[in-house]
Amino acid sequence: MSGTHMQTIEEGSITSAPGFEAAGVTCGLKAAGALDLALIYSPHDCVGAAVFTTNAIKAAPLVYDHRVLLQNPTGLRGVVINSGCANACTGERGLQDAEATALAAATALGVEAHDLMVMSTGVIGMPMPMDKILRGIALAVARRSSSTDAGHAAARAIMTTDTRPKEAALLVSTDDGQFTIAGMAKGAGMIHPNMATMLCLVTSDAKITPDLAQRALDEAIIDSFNMITVDGDTSTNDTVLLMASGLAHVQPIEVPESAGYEGFSQGLGHVLTELAKAVVRDGEGATRFIEITVRGTKTRAEARQVARTVARSVLVKTAIYGGDANWGRIICAVGYSGVAIDPGRIRLWLGDLELVRDGEPYDVSEERATHILAQPEIPVTIDLGLGHARATAWTCDLSHKYVDINAHYRT
Repeated sequence: MSGTHMQTIEEGSITSAPGFEAAGVTCGLKAAGALDLALIYSPHDCVGAAVFTTNAIKAAPLVYDHRVLLQNPTGLRGVVINSGCANACTGERGLQDAEATALAAATALGVEAHDLMVMSTGVIGMPMPMDKILRGIALAVARRSSSTDAGHAAARAIMTTDTRPKEAALLVSTDDGQFTIAGMAKGAGMIHPNMATMLCLVTSDAKITPDLAQRALDEAIIDSFNMITVDGDTSTNDTVLLMASGLAHVQPIEVPESAGYEGFSQGLGHVLTELAKAVVRDGEGATRFIEITVRGTKTRAEARQVARTVARSVLVKTAIYGGDANWGRIICAVGYSGVAIDPGRIRLWLGDLELVRDGEPYDVSEERATHILAQPEIPVTIDLGLGHARATAWTCDLSHKYVDINAHYRT
């Protein structure tokens, strides 16, 4: 039987993909000696692809990385990622610091500066403390390892307000061979499409062309990171970077009409979706994970638009935090989504409880609704009754703690 088979690598990390080393070290960017700088490196030339924030204000590392990717799409060797300072809105100095970061790592590793990319996360407007960054790079180069634990350390080093690391790894088998896809991400606040809504790195040993790597990444983003929201804010630093070492003993992925590309696309989508959902589960101050499925639209684009509109509604998110089955807020968000609807056809479920049928109240059991809303995961299903397309978005509730975290973020 032909097709794609995917197997989760339990406790996997960014180094689960053959051909990659990692390190997570402390260089003094965070308080209390927490890990704050990560290095991911490959001794082999890698194909690269990336998606960056759509925010018109882009941090210096994104400007630098875009230039590197255009110049060197088949010779990437790694990325340096720091937390604690976003290096955004830092002018020419910020760009010079991004370049200096890449150069320092490249020199220590014996490669060229344009072989490395840079990511940063933290407070906007702060200059990079380059003395600490350079010290951290030296430590990371010396400590890099292909061990799973080294990958776990790197995932912890990129965290800011995250309470836990986000990692996923997958073994993908196709008719053209077997390869691995692994990823790590950070993000808990300032999470919203479009695009990556945080920092994410994906590694693979698949053999794939730059054009197809970019195509697969663009496609996978649509139904993963572009379908999550925590607070409706799109960051200046959002980056998803894909690096493929080509070490797998498989047929090269050179055309989209191949088993290899289908498997790579499915595997990448799975990894990014798991990471995206992990970001929402760890949303700042979140107490509930909310899955919003919209079906019965004429197109998937319409389903995505409705789902994302409901997901970012502050009134919906606060109602769920308060355990209030105020379904009118959900219906209201559907109505202002911009998608043409027939109010008389709408159906709405909270878990398995159908609250609305044909646009009117149906089985509004406050007792059952309260029980459903007390669970850590809340499924919401909306059927517009106009077609056969569907899409799913993920969000979290909005709690008092979110305000506390962001009211004192710099202090």
